Amino acid sequence: MGTAGTFTSTVPVPTVTAAGCVIPAFADILAALQNDYRSVYGSDVSLDSDDQDGEWVGIQATAFNDYCAAFAAVYNAFSPATAQGAGLSSIVKTNGIERLIAGFSTADLTIAGTVGTIIFSGVVSDGSNKWSMPTVVTIPLSGQIVVTAICQTAGAITAAAGTISSIQNMTKGWQSASNAAAASPGAPVEQDPQLRVRQSESTMLAATGVVDGIYGAIAALGVTRLRIYENDTNAPDANGIPGHSICVVVDGGDNTAIATAIASRKLSAGTYGTTVVTVTTGAAGIPRAINFFRSTQPSISWGISIKALTGFTVDVQTQLQQALSDWTNALGIGAGSAGRIMLARAYAPALLTGVAASTFELLGLTVSRDGNPLTAADVAIAFNEAPYCDPTLVTVNATT
Repeated sequence: MGTAGTFTSTVPVPTVTAAGCVIPAFADILAALQNDYRSVYGSDVSLDSDDQDGEWVGIQATAFNDYCAAFAAVYNAFSPATAQGAGLSSIVKTNGIERLIAGFSTADLTIAGTVGTIIFSGVVSDGSNKWSMPTVVTIPLSGQIVVTAICQTAGAITAAAGTISSIQNMTKGWQSASNAAAASPGAPVEQDPQLRVRQSESTMLAATGVVDGIYGAIAALGVTRLRIYENDTNAPDANGIPGHSICVVVDGGDNTAIATAIASRKLSAGTYGTTVVTVTTGAAGIPRAINFFRSTQPSISWGISIKALTGFTVDVQTQLQQALSDWTNALGIGAGSAGRIMLARAYAPALLTGVAASTFELLGLTVSRDGNPLTAADVAIAFNEAPYCDPTLVTVNATT
């Protein structure tokens, strides 16, 4: 029996070491509490899980284990790599960024009209949704200007090229509006993994490299997709980027903010792209024309040939369609380093996981872009393209 005032517990506690936070395992906590209990009430006491004393010790072990988990969560909340939820939202503010809330789709509109016409709070429709222009737009000497319009409806609203053209508030001198490229879909509430990536990218703001600095500055704007190419040779490269130039391909974000981020960090390098924005930076106040690309989104279709096994249902078919759609859309600008959609790599998402994976045998995949016939070959993706696949474009051919 223990003596009051001299008892010492053997229960392990959380510790912070050079390697980080270390918490004991539940089994070790339970064993230590059982040992302490026996040292007080005798070694012959029964502490099985179906005994009252054993249940009581188990409850205490569970409570202490939860405390250890809370201790670890508090410790991890001080690092962007391990913080979660509200803690992560708070810690990234030290890098000058915030978690992105549900976003709105954006589209670059070419506004044409009489020189000097001033458009206040212009609204253009694609037939289904309304898109708001900047509060004040003035038609310049060229007779047209490109502005970024924001969809009035939150979420991933899509609009094909040329569909945002119906002027909703007619203004004298305003003649037309049109989007030369498809709209950039808005993003959902930013999840922890995406916020961690953006926090890491934001640390490039202080980088000495020009490209890293531009990347960090644009990423901090909360754009949805971004890729930068650099040609430091004297001649155009394989993508047609001129020598000694930087090419930014970006989706989401405001045109002027993006152009300003590029202009303030590009030094003497030229810029390349079809979107042109004139900005004024520096103490000299010299206007600069900054060029960059908005990505185009070729439509990708898939064909999946399978042998249906026991348990294959319409729900599994839907999972197949969604899995290939999500995988395709995540490839990003230029379809990654490969510069193409690699057919062989698509087998991984098409195989699914868990119970659904056992309900079919994958026989083959085919793919195409822009409505062309499906083939069992890779699909080329240009440097300024971001492939897009809707689940309805995934055809599942099942045999029994």
